[in-house]
Amino acid sequence: MGTALVYHEDMTAARLLWDDPECEIECPERLTTALERLQQRGLEQRCLQLAAREASEAELGLVHSPEYVALVRGTQALGTGELQTLSGQYDAVYFHPSTFHCARLAVGAALQLVDAVLAGAVRNGLALVRPPGHHSQRAAANGFCVFNNVAIAARHAQRQHGLHRILIVDWDVHHGQGIQYIFEDDPRASTDAPWPQVGMGNADYVAAFLHVLLPVAFEFNPELVLVSAGFDSAIGDPEGQMQATPECFAHLTQLLQVLAGGRVCAVLEGGYHLESLSQSVCMMVQALLGDPAPPLLGPMVPHGSALESIQSVRVAQAPHWMSLQQQGVAPVLGPSPYSPEGRPSSLLLTGRPEFKAAATQDVAALSSLLDQPRLNPTPPVRTAVALAAPDAALALPSDVLCEEGSAPQEETQAWARPHEALAQDRALTALGKVLYLLDRILDGQVSSGIAVTPACAAAATLDVAIRCGLSHGAQRLLCLAVGQLDRPPDLTDDGRNLWLNIGGKEAAALSMFHVSVPLPGTTGGFLSCVLALVLPLAYSFQPDLVLVALGPAHGLRDPQAALLAALLRGPAGGRVLALVDEESTPQLAVVLARVLHGEAAPSLGPFSMASPEDVQALMQLRGQLEPRWKMLQVASEAGGPGSG
Repeated sequence: MGTALVYHEDMTAARLLWDDPECEIECPERLTTALERLQQRGLEQRCLQLAAREASEAELGLVHSPEYVALVRGTQALGTGELQTLSGQYDAVYFHPSTFHCARLAVGAALQLVDAVLAGAVRNGLALVRPPGHHSQRAAANGFCVFNNVAIAARHAQRQHGLHRILIVDWDVHHGQGIQYIFEDDPRASTDAPWPQVGMGNADYVAAFLHVLLPVAFEFNPELVLVSAGFDSAIGDPEGQMQATPECFAHLTQLLQVLAGGRVCAVLEGGYHLESLSQSVCMMVQALLGDPAPPLLGPMVPHGSALESIQSVRVAQAPHWMSLQQQGVAPVLGPSPYSPEGRPSSLLLTGRPEFKAAATQDVAALSSLLDQPRLNPTPPVRTAVALAAPDAALALPSDVLCEEGSAPQEETQAWARPHEALAQDRALTALGKVLYLLDRILDGQVSSGIAVTPACAAAATLDVAIRCGLSHGAQRLLCLAVGQLDRPPDLTDDGRNLWLNIGGKEAAALSMFHVSVPLPGTTGGFLSCVLALVLPLAYSFQPDLVLVALGPAHGLRDPQAALLAALLRGPAGGRVLALVDEESTPQLAVVLARVLHGEAAPSLGPFSMASPEDVQALMQLRGQLEPRWKMLQVASEAGGPGSG
């Protein structure tokens, strides 16, 4: 299955016919520029291209009143003066004789995308549409929006496809109040993360996902994810005045793809800086296609005001979600009202600023930032697997490379010499394959890889891989060791390596670069460990290489290992090498290859509460590590570096 791109050139027909500085930014070039950039990068050609259809009036009626639909239909026959008068009755809206046709195409594009994803024709996709929709209400246009594209798509998925749990994520900088009003009596759970000031950047958006959106979303367990993809939250946009760079949207998209079996339908909302918009659209489509997200540049330190907002949301929502209760933000008040028997049929998660302030952008600096994604070309091979012996029975994706190369014998022997466990021929052969694959990742020929290692040599192989990675070009290496694997005793805390062990006897931070935590025994405990510890550490450290070592007695189920690997693609720009103990199931290598290749991770199964012991251990660790690793924070430090 692939990625759909739904579009129709007729959606460029509507344009402003009179002078209105507020509305002139919503122009046809928003679509044409984005489409041209997709074509230039070869992304459109990689998608299944679908021509948008018009939504029927019955489909519009899933959300909008008959009187409102009739009013918009009537604009086709109005003159310019009448259109201007009617537009003045609404906030930041303009009508054109083509508006009804364009708006029906926008809704139809969203419906086509949902149908294609739920029919299994594609895994995910983007509806490139205008006018946007998330401000539109049952009987009123608002904020450039005529019909509520995403709300209608959600109703359609419920009515036509029988879905019960739909997650709607709105990262447009303006609150999608239209969607919220439409679903608040559904019953509706609305988790709103308001940004209290302009200038929020990559760290703030990723923190909101890790500490609010993803914990709640995993518990909600959606069958479909709908994204109101507004890019006025991107750097340079005159409306949003935020600092999220285009590659940030690749990371947010990638984080959402671990939900709902990867069934993600994105629908364009805002975005009014043409270059920033087109770059951000490209980054999102690349992520939907499974390409690794480019590394996030700059320090990953959330603003203090963002942390205050995140903590306020967590406290307000904790009574309703076990996933937030178990992180110590509020007392446990009993079973969640969103248990399987009484879950909301759809869940809205939004982010918005509460006010605007005057801001200026340095044009040269902005141009430089927007050029940076071009400097991160995708490696020729996305995923390679080095097996002890070729196995035709393994159902690997067709374009995953089965790597048969090996490092030169002399080099392999030199690295192996300090380790008695690597003296055996079988262990030496496996090490040669690991070193060869590691070199190909570091020189940009391969993005990610999986190598199988003998159980007796797992620790020694990992030690060599760490040292080889650091000596062959990795500036910062994150090692996630799972199972019976001890940190190499002479590995120094020089800031270039971060060791994180899952499966240790007790939770401990022996240093800021040496962390150990027991393997939680429940789904909720495992998710808290990943979302509240592993990923914040990884995004704070900003590695350029991640080693995931699944050693003897690692204890992970295949879906857990797959989720770890899928989520760790982000912090290192996709450069992940997984070392798998040969005593693990053969299917584990296949599952890891699939997720590192960009496919969805399998479901973890029903959500279960973390044990009190796991909750306490995690809270203690976070308290020790937060002063150094700022992405762990969920509350502001007064006067700290992330404040303001």
